Amino acid sequence: METPSFYLSDREVLDRIQRLPHSRASFKNLVRELSARGDQREALEQTLLRLTSKGELIEFRTGQYVAAKGSREFATGRLSMHRDGYGFVAPAHKIDGLIGDIFIPAKHAAAAMHGDRVLVQIGFIGRDGKADGEILQVLSRAHATVVGEFRVRNRGNWVKPHDDRIHQWLFIPDGYEIPRSAAADRTGPALREYRTAEDMNGAIVDVEVLEFPTEHEDGIGRVIEVLGREGDFGLDVEITIRKHHLPHTFPDSVLEQARAIPAEIPAAEIARRRDYRHLPIVTIDGETARDFDDAIYVEPLPNGNWKLDVHIADVSHYVQPGSPIDKEAIFRGTSVYFPDRAVPMLPHELSTNLCSLVPHQDRLVLSAELELDRTGDVVAQTFHRGVIRSAARMTYTAVHKILDGDEAERTQYAALLPHFENMRELALVLNRKRVKRGSIDFDLPEPLIEFDEHGFMVGVTRAPRNIAHRLIEEFMLAANEAVAAHIEAAGIPGIYRIHETPDFKKVSEFEEVAAQFGYSLGFAALPVKKHKVVERRRDGRKERRDLILADERIQVTSRAYQKLIAKLEGTAEERILSFLMLRSLKQARYSHENVGHFALAADTYTHFTSPIRRYPDLMIHRILGGLFDGQGAVWTEEQLEEIATDCSFTERRAAEAERELVEWKKVQFMIDRVGDEFDGVIISVTKYGMFVELTDLFIEGLLPIDALPGERFRFIEGARRLIGEKTRREFSIGDPIRVVLDRVDGVERRLTFSLWEHRPPKAKKKKKKY
Repeated sequence: METPSFYLSDREVLDRIQRLPHSRASFKNLVRELSARGDQREALEQTLLRLTSKGELIEFRTGQYVAAKGSREFATGRLSMHRDGYGFVAPAHKIDGLIGDIFIPAKHAAAAMHGDRVLVQIGFIGRDGKADGEILQVLSRAHATVVGEFRVRNRGNWVKPHDDRIHQWLFIPDGYEIPRSAAADRTGPALREYRTAEDMNGAIVDVEVLEFPTEHEDGIGRVIEVLGREGDFGLDVEITIRKHHLPHTFPDSVLEQARAIPAEIPAAEIARRRDYRHLPIVTIDGETARDFDDAIYVEPLPNGNWKLDVHIADVSHYVQPGSPIDKEAIFRGTSVYFPDRAVPMLPHELSTNLCSLVPHQDRLVLSAELELDRTGDVVAQTFHRGVIRSAARMTYTAVHKILDGDEAERTQYAALLPHFENMRELALVLNRKRVKRGSIDFDLPEPLIEFDEHGFMVGVTRAPRNIAHRLIEEFMLAANEAVAAHIEAAGIPGIYRIHETPDFKKVSEFEEVAAQFGYSLGFAALPVKKHKVVERRRDGRKERRDLILADERIQVTSRAYQKLIAKLEGTAEERILSFLMLRSLKQARYSHENVGHFALAADTYTHFTSPIRRYPDLMIHRILGGLFDGQGAVWTEEQLEEIATDCSFTERRAAEAERELVEWKKVQFMIDRVGDEFDGVIISVTKYGMFVELTDLFIEGLLPIDALPGERFRFIEGARRLIGEKTRREFSIGDPIRVVLDRVDGVERRLTFSLWEHRPPKAKKKKKKY
């Protein structure tokens, strides 16, 4: 269809509405004001639809619009439900006077499901900055399918959602309880076991939602897949994948395209690239890695500077925009890594073969050649399409041993020893540079799930982190910064990895806790105002407390965080306060608008180094390719912002799924350890008890206040501690503690502890495997 003669950009239409009284407009008024006719009217409708879908406009009644930014009456955002029926909506735009999220009482939340994007009418905003709201409309649904347990009841067949934040059971009509084919069932031939509704009772299923629940009507669904029954091996992974709607099977068109890509690189393609195959380039990854995105080479130069080459798999050569593989890749957004399997962004034909920088094979790359001086500053940089042949597939463990003096490893890789020594020296230079400018480096331990040869979980340990990890981290950071600066200097739209300055309220809350341990970010003398307010608790009830308002004009810097981390190193409080510091920061995200990276203290940053597993990196490769070919700007800011928003969402989705499965496996691991004693540390204190993290297991649970023996304990909110009324015994954050595991709730995935006292030894039980 021809472009209408009338055209206003999305931004121009939004600006016009914002200039109107109360930032409101009706479609009829806009048509009349803009003299839109025919195709022009249709173009205006499409513009309003786009602005509404992006959350920049709110259609509070049919054909009636208000600008979201600046509105105190309406808001859009994601609904986060609590298992008790109430919820919260995080507004998409800042609302004057509002602190935190909008509380949605249970009676106003029945028509929406957890995760839905909703339109909310905001009630009165109180002095404490809190407000209730009512859901007016569900703008987009989060769950096209729901995973849960099939239940046969007198009044029909139902599916109870596995996620306790989804309260609405789904009714399954007769004839809709059995999947249509065995191909749709992960149990394959076992589908013949499910011939009737009674056979299905208790099975874990995935359900397509045919009709969503309303305030007065139940939702209706159809079973599309039987996953198994509770206790089946691997069921936890299958549930997690479907609960978070992770695409996990590739369409036939994607697989066909991937299999049709020639394995041989044409000679003409190699000829037009810079040839690095004569250099001893290596990859360094974990022992279980199968997709190798990056390879490195370091060399000291005669002028005293350093040459750093970072070679990244050229996925953009194989995945063309708009192709079946590309559409599936952006749909997935990222690879998802579970403890015992991965859900890749790209088909295995690409991710572990053609694109992967496997040793002794020619592979296409995009290369960043950096020259750095003795202080780590980049003095020259160039970017090229290249071809490499990796000399070795190294692991973090092997490189660490080499640099630590292990004779066997040094003998095996004798030819590469000088290169690894060069890498260490340059990595230390780059690290000193980052520290000097204020970059934050949280060295928090991460859990590593251990499995036996049969795939059963046998333990939880701390994931190793050594000098080899530092090498790759420093080199990838340097390459990412260099590419970001190159794109920004070219003056074309790009995708940046941004990390905004933390909210001052979050910083103030951390300062309150840190002060109890005698630490501060340097803002201890903040001017504050204190007054009594009535605050709504998470359970919907109200209580009075002091509201502390800090002066938000104080500048928060990454250097303040860095200095405190250095002070905490090696102390008993390091683990707790580092974790709380991390929580005070905002979440990094992708954006077409560069606002810098707070934690890295970087003015410009992007993701360039992992295109096999992250779609933003693939887009950066394409943008670089456009510069190589003299094309300039290939994508508009609007297009890149849409991609950035989608990729930020898929990244958060993947992280939540990965974290949830690890926690689930840890709880499963503890089921047969009820009655065992553990050392731990108190990581949080509340009025209903304290949360304890078990030492070396990275597993946490609740020790309820009513389980503390001998006397009543009071919660002192300002000090965040529990104090015994008789003995004045105290429990506070950071205290070491010994506990007994009393209960494991497999459904809620929660552990309950009691305080260890001297008890008679118990008989040992045989441990189960998970």
